[in-house]
Amino acid sequence: MRVVGLMSGTSYDGIDVAVAELELAGDEIVMTPVTDRQVAYDRAITERIADILPPAQTTIEQVCQLDALLGQAYAQAAAGHGADLVVSHGQTVFHWVDDGRVGGTLQLGQPAWIAAHTGAPVISDLRSADIAAGGQGAPLVPAFDALLLGTDKPRAALNLGGIANATIIRDGSVIGYDIGPANALIDLAARKFFDESYDRDGQHASRGHIDERLLNDLLAEPYYRRQPPKSTGKELFHLGYLNRHLRSEPAEDVLATLTELTARTVADELDRHGITEVVASGGGVRNPELMARLRRLTSAAIGSIDDLGIPSDAKEAYAFAVLGFLSWHGLPAAVPSVTGARTARILGSYTPGSGPLRLPEPRTHAPTRLRIR
Repeated sequence: MRVVGLMSGTSYDGIDVAVAELELAGDEIVMTPVTDRQVAYDRAITERIADILPPAQTTIEQVCQLDALLGQAYAQAAAGHGADLVVSHGQTVFHWVDDGRVGGTLQLGQPAWIAAHTGAPVISDLRSADIAAGGQGAPLVPAFDALLLGTDKPRAALNLGGIANATIIRDGSVIGYDIGPANALIDLAARKFFDESYDRDGQHASRGHIDERLLNDLLAEPYYRRQPPKSTGKELFHLGYLNRHLRSEPAEDVLATLTELTARTVADELDRHGITEVVASGGGVRNPELMARLRRLTSAAIGSIDDLGIPSDAKEAYAFAVLGFLSWHGLPAAVPSVTGARTARILGSYTPGSGPLRLPEPRTHAPTRLRIR
């Protein structure tokens, strides 16, 4: 079946669209990537997202309007691909974490607009079922990573999006968690000091110097010492958080220090698990300054998921297409050893397309591998 995956990350710069042909073949999911692209948000939508993200105050009116506008944007992005199923992650605007426990999560982007525009059924709200089972609801992509990489050799999948998260595979077991900010604080600083959405090629960071006082203050964040399972996002690492740590440092020194913070926290986690091989993805891999710092700090060999046939920038969109495909067939699509859930749950809420919702007969045997054709 043809599945369209839609993903909007914590950088809230646009919609990643991935189209794949997926089929179950014995113990395998066979995926044929068809196309992928990024659709930039209109500036008005970007501003609306920024207006409601923590620590900003918001109203139900603003939330309702943004939910509809994002749904319409996702509908346009998903159209024209002949989808049998659309899997929409939505735009995360809040992830409710209280003393390490997740009470709820909110992704906006009303799926009814997608179903109406494409005629295809839609799976959305993929995180809540895991949370209801006692899990973090994040990260979910490790289920995809374990299928793609297998569990027969030690290695890690690293995603450098707004938040850095890692899937650690060792001794046949899988764990995964959010490490901390990857681009989240870097992007905020680029907007604050240079009115740019991100530090292109790490150019500002490369001209700055690391401020040890600022770096040590940032590294004192208790989240880094919390044991997995754990998850985080813009509800912690937001502009107010950054401003509380700043004094009067030169702008480029701030960017250099934030880039070092990401490299340091990620390298520490990779080395703590004894990882020697890393498959990296996400926008951060396009930042040569960040990647150079990371390679200097860790002994692990860092490659790209592009080498496995999946474009780095579209990895999460393809991953959610696969997770939705599993749910469509009645199969759990989260890993309890990653999220901390009591049981593995079938993920998502279902919105019918132009016709009645007709699910296939549930599968009883979960696939163990993902093969890229």
